[in-house]
Amino acid sequence: MKRYAYIGCLGFIAVITTEFGVIGILPQVAEHYNISIDKAGYLLSAFALIIALTGPFMTLLTSGFDRKKIMLTAIFMFLITGFVSSFSPPFWLLMLVRILPAFLQPVYIATALSVAVSEADHGQKNELMGIVFNGVAIAMVTTVPFATWAAGLWSWEYSFMIQTLVSLAALIVIYFLLPSMPVKEKKSYGNQIRILKQTPFVFSTLTNFFMITAWFSTYSYFADYLNKAKGMDPSMVSYMLLLFGIIGVFANGAAGKMLNRNVAGTTAVFLSGTLIIPLLLYVSDGNIWATITVIGIWGSLYSPSFLNASTYMISSAPDSLEFANSLATSFGNLGVTLGTTIGGWVIVTKGVEYTPWIGFVFGLLAFLMMALKEMSEKRSRVVSTCEN
Repeated sequence: MKRYAYIGCLGFIAVITTEFGVIGILPQVAEHYNISIDKAGYLLSAFALIIALTGPFMTLLTSGFDRKKIMLTAIFMFLITGFVSSFSPPFWLLMLVRILPAFLQPVYIATALSVAVSEADHGQKNELMGIVFNGVAIAMVTTVPFATWAAGLWSWEYSFMIQTLVSLAALIVIYFLLPSMPVKEKKSYGNQIRILKQTPFVFSTLTNFFMITAWFSTYSYFADYLNKAKGMDPSMVSYMLLLFGIIGVFANGAAGKMLNRNVAGTTAVFLSGTLIIPLLLYVSDGNIWATITVIGIWGSLYSPSFLNASTYMISSAPDSLEFANSLATSFGNLGVTLGTTIGGWVIVTKGVEYTPWIGFVFGLLAFLMMALKEMSEKRSRVVSTCEN
C-alpha cells in the first residue's frame, strides 16, 4: 500500500534532516563553540556510532511492539532533539540530545520499511522501499539545504528549528493517518540472528560498510570541502546541496526500479561513483561550472546509497527483513562514523582537498566484498548441485 510508504518517507525526511542537517552548519558550529572542524564532526559521527552499536539490538527488542507506537516514539525523540538544540546549549548537552534519538533511528527505518511492504506483492517491494528511502533524497533537496540557507542568513540555531518543525509534521501525519499495527507473530531472536552465519550476508554487510564509509569521508564535510577546496561561500554551498538533492530524488526513483531487475548490478553502478567522483573533483579544479556538473553527478550516484546497501543486504536474507534492515542501518552508520572520523583526521593533518581519495580506497574495498560475495554464492550453488 503506497500510502504507508509515503508516510514512512515523511518520517524518514525528519530522521535525515536531523542526522545530516548538521553537515551544512559544521563550520558555524565549530566557530560558535571555538572548536576544530573535526571535533564539530562528532555531532555526526557520535550519532552514527550509537546507531552502529545499538541498532540491531534495539530492533530485536522492539520487534514485538505495535509498529505505529514505535514510529511515533522515534519521531518524538527527534523532535525533542531539534527543540533543545535550537537554544544553542553547552556543547556537551548538544552532543547528549543529538545521540538520544540515535538509539531509535534504525528502529524507525526498519519499522517504516516493514510497514511499507506489509501488504505488497513481491514484485513491488523494492519500489515501495525506494519510496521510503526517497526521504533521504527529498531531505537533501528541501530541508537540509533550506536549513543550511537559514543558518547562513541568520544563525546556525535556525537549522535546528527547521528540524523540529519537520519532526512535528511527521509526528502529526503518523498519528492521524497510520492505523494501529500490532505485530501478529513475533519471530524468535534465534531465527533472526541466524543470518549472521551466512557467508554471502557477511560479505554484503561489509560491502555496505565500505560503501558508506567511502561516500561519507567527503560528504560529511561537504560544506567545508566546497568552501576551502572550491572557494564557495555558505550561500553557494546551500545551492549546491539543493542541486545535490534535486538530482538525488530522481536517482532514488530510478534506483528503486533498477533494483527490481538486478540488485547486484544496480549496486555496482552507483558504487562506481566512489571511484569516479574523486577523479572528476580533481580534474574540475577551480572551474566553477565543471565543479557544479561534478556535484550533479555526485548527487545522482550518492543518493541511492542507503537504498542500494539495504536492498543488497536484504537480498541475502529475504526472510529476516526487519533485522537485516537494522543491520544495514547499523553498519551503514558505522561507515558514516568511520568516514567522518578519517575525513576529519585527513582535514586536520593534510587538508580537506584530500578527503575524496579516502572514498576511492574504500570504494575499491566495497567492490572487493561484492566480488567475494558472488564467489561465495557460486561456490554454494556448486556444492548444492553436487549434493543433489
